[in-house]
Amino acid sequence: MPKNRPTVGKISSDLSLKAPETRNPIDLERAMHGDYVKNVLNCVDSHRNQYLGDFFVVVITKREPLMQNVLRNYFFARASCPTPDYDQAVYHFKRNDDLLNFLWVIPSKDACLHLREHASEVEPSEWQLLDFVLKFADGTLYKESKKLNNEASDSALLNQ
Repeated sequence: MPKNRPTVGKISSDLSLKAPETRNPIDLERAMHGDYVKNVLNCVDSHRNQYLGDFFVVVITKREPLMQNVLRNYFFARASCPTPDYDQAVYHFKRNDDLLNFLWVIPSKDACLHLREHASEVEPSEWQLLDFVLKFADGTLYKESKKLNNEASDSALLNQ
């Protein structure tokens, strides 16, 4: 590491002493997605040979416990569709079509609450995110994940 480059801890500490420029959780979510698309595609490429059929790319966003203003994205692949949860984005890679479909993104709990409480004020650019949040809250995304896993909608059993 270059000597004149500050550490993440130093940057986090400096930022925590500064007054926040925004308190809007939507703006905070957007600010953290630098190399996001590149990392999603790298995850697909690195797992193509691991799975014979379709698979899912999941992105989990975590706040560093000791540096609350540092958010990290973790990219991984799995054979089944995950249960929808906060701080999660999910993609479905369809092998036969060689196509990556974006399924949903669910922001942090605070951002979900903010969107639901201010639904009538949401700008058109955030309507899709609001739709995901509402579908998460009413169980629609959960039903969709069960369907993608070929599970019966009312149990953990697989459909025949």
